[in-house]
Amino acid sequence: MEAMIPEAILTAALDRLIPADAWPSATQAGALVYLKRRFAEDADIWTDLLKPGLLALNADAWARHGGPFTDLISGDQDALLHDLEAGRMNHWPVSCQSFFTTLMKLAMEGYYASPLSGGNRDGVSWDMLGYRPEPISKGPIPGLETEPTRKTFDDINRQYDAVVIGAGAGGSVAAAVMAEAGLRVLVVERGSWLSYEQIARDHLRNHRFSLYGHNTGPALRGYPRTMLSERGDEFITLPHDGDYHNNAMTVGGGTRVYGAQAWRFHPDDFRMATRYGVPEGSSLRDWPLRYEDLEPFYERAEWEVGVSGDGNAHTGNGERQRPYPMPALPETQEAERLSQAAKKLGWDAGPVPLLINSVSRDGRAACGRCGECIGFACPTNSKNGGHNTMLLRALATGRCDLLTDTMVERIDTEAGRHATGVRLVQVVADGSVRRRQVRAGHVVVAAGAIESARLLLHSASEAEPDGIGNRFGQVGRHLQGHVYAGALGVFAEPVQDGLGPGVSIATRRFSHDLGTGIVGGGLLANEFTRLPIIHWYRALAPDAPRWGLSGKAVMRESFSRTSHVQGPIQEIPMATSRVRLSPTIKDRFGIPVAALSGGAHPESVRAANALAQQAEVWLEAAGARQVWRTRPGGGLSAGQHQAGTLRMGDDPVDSVTDPHGRIHGYDNLWVSDGSVHVTNGGVNPVLTIYALAFRTAEHLVAHA
Repeated sequence: MEAMIPEAILTAALDRLIPADAWPSATQAGALVYLKRRFAEDADIWTDLLKPGLLALNADAWARHGGPFTDLISGDQDALLHDLEAGRMNHWPVSCQSFFTTLMKLAMEGYYASPLSGGNRDGVSWDMLGYRPEPISKGPIPGLETEPTRKTFDDINRQYDAVVIGAGAGGSVAAAVMAEAGLRVLVVERGSWLSYEQIARDHLRNHRFSLYGHNTGPALRGYPRTMLSERGDEFITLPHDGDYHNNAMTVGGGTRVYGAQAWRFHPDDFRMATRYGVPEGSSLRDWPLRYEDLEPFYERAEWEVGVSGDGNAHTGNGERQRPYPMPALPETQEAERLSQAAKKLGWDAGPVPLLINSVSRDGRAACGRCGECIGFACPTNSKNGGHNTMLLRALATGRCDLLTDTMVERIDTEAGRHATGVRLVQVVADGSVRRRQVRAGHVVVAAGAIESARLLLHSASEAEPDGIGNRFGQVGRHLQGHVYAGALGVFAEPVQDGLGPGVSIATRRFSHDLGTGIVGGGLLANEFTRLPIIHWYRALAPDAPRWGLSGKAVMRESFSRTSHVQGPIQEIPMATSRVRLSPTIKDRFGIPVAALSGGAHPESVRAANALAQQAEVWLEAAGARQVWRTRPGGGLSAGQHQAGTLRMGDDPVDSVTDPHGRIHGYDNLWVSDGSVHVTNGGVNPVLTIYALAFRTAEHLVAHA
């Protein structure tokens, strides 16, 4: 009988956190089923916190009201929960506030997250909010994803003209350009090929909200990273933790689950040091190339990978020679509201260019306008990424082999001047580890800024004892991503129509005119469609009730009435933000893991705060009745926009590659990812990664 008491109290407490009204209560919607699944995954939550807390809550109910918590009237139950929330309970065996916060979060997850997790039975809370995850089209969808042909460890050749390390944005472009030019290419991807069904639709485990895991690689065990503090303390971080700064590790890389914003960098993004000077404590430098040098490759990326947009929007951000190949996606209800406000403010604003089909293209459907875009694979295969465009082109030549679930543990070199091949390692079905060597005429590193730096550091030799290209200690330094800031606003009437991808309007007014003394600037755009559980965690007003009947009503009323405007700012790089090899921790193959350290430069934080103020101005002009800002942090920034660790330049003293992405001093070793970015622009960087990959690969082919 004693074992049943906590569950009965748990049921009663859950149903006060989310009571029944016209819509079901927490347990009526399956929240208890969800919690039991969580307890099976993490038994300590139950045994160490919730069970003793529930028994203490019951004891307080007896002490105050002479009866168990389950028998109290709702007002008395709520009063006890309010005291828990405020920390007013004494002599508890656990922290009463930790108990309450944990229980509240679990209740909301069990009510608002996807039914796949066990709660939200039949999507009842989504019906309450008006959230629709599936594509608009109910009929058959043409051109669903093509599974790429893959080779086994035993099938690959002993030698290739080129080996590409990584099958993301940069690697896929490099493979296609080289294979179509007649080179024999091997693409090595450490992740797996994952179908749409395998990536799934878990709202608690995805690249937008990785609360308990993520929906792509690497595996949660065997592949940690570490964070190094200024004092030299080292802390392990797992792939779904924020400090890991994970970008999807699967075929397609981050392009498999990205939001696909396809911005060109502003011309002044390539000359930041010239325009602003070098802030103290920063490693700010100009790029060794100009916007005009990259413009033809921007155009090629837009047309060959596939971008929808309005080429006449956002003028003043660099000349373009051709329009986008597809028209912009239709404007959303929220974008219409923000467009009117921009006109009132005298701001230029227009559609967001997207690597998403707005019309059928290359045998694949137009966007289905679903509610699960960023962080997820595309149910209609309408997002254009490395996996379904350039990589398929490379494979179609018959001269490109794809090897998945395999790591490159080191690059073989001669005398610090010539790469001879790579060493491969993989886990086979019985759990054992296999290794083999492949020779290559060229090696192209495209594993992302963190892993590319880690690989070069680990590939030390007698000629380069500190790692490839690291004679001047530059490998791994200047790690950057994007500090984000913005504002949210609640309106008196609905401003959301629920149509994905959601992001629909932006202004680049503040790319370089954010305010007196501000270094750089950034982009402001409305946000992608929000998952209901993300709305509860991140988009409720600071003073909004978060539980009870009033909390449930706020969720119901605010979900369609909340607008979120935010954007990335031009981050100011620092040499102290970096990737090193961990001195103590190794992965399952015995390779030292990436150890990350550093933070955001104060100028980056200052610019982010100024951008958030402008987001607030925009929402107020649009008629929001309540507006509040998001605050940027000062921690290390990398994440899905990671860049800068192998930056390009003319001088090997302060750069790792030359202006074409070739590592200084080498004749055949190249980098084709965001690592080469000197600065990361005030916009999403993927189109620049694609463009530079075309430029680098064409240069490689010309000199092969």
